[in-house]
Amino acid sequence: MMPNRKTEQLLTRCITDHKENVYRLAYSYVKNKEDALDIVQDSIYKALTSIELLNKPEAVKSWFYRIVVYTSLDFLRKQKKVQIVDEETIESYSPGTADIYPDIDLEQTLDNLPHKYRSVIVLRYFEDLKIEEVADILNENVNTIKTRLYQALQILRVTMNDEPAKEVK
Repeated sequence: MMPNRKTEQLLTRCITDHKENVYRLAYSYVKNKEDALDIVQDSIYKALTSIELLNKPEAVKSWFYRIVVYTSLDFLRKQKKVQIVDEETIESYSPGTADIYPDIDLEQTLDNLPHKYRSVIVLRYFEDLKIEEVADILNENVNTIKTRLYQALQILRVTMNDEPAKEVK
């Protein structure tokens, strides 16, 4: 099945319109400029060579973001940078005193989140996507994404302050 010209144009426009966001998304996984650029280039190649798999042209953005997420995760797996860390190891790294660099704390805490939670946080809050879009990109059900988002925020709250989470009114 040959992709039609209109679908190719939609993909090209999507890549052009979202290039900064896509780069930022890849960078959020690999934390390295060159690797992030490689992932974006790889993702563009994958999208262009598999465009006939895009069933709904109107979903081109989430389809392309999904390619970027999976390409980033594949890259990390190949680099063996993905590590399963148990609670005890995480505890041993957490400092006993409060840090005076809250932004660095957030960055480190995000880095320590399991990928399924980090992806949801990055797509929802850093890329400002709707929950439905996040679900589409990660190929998950909306309720699963809502649950993961809630759990990720709980983990971040507990990790960021050593005090119990308070109800926001």
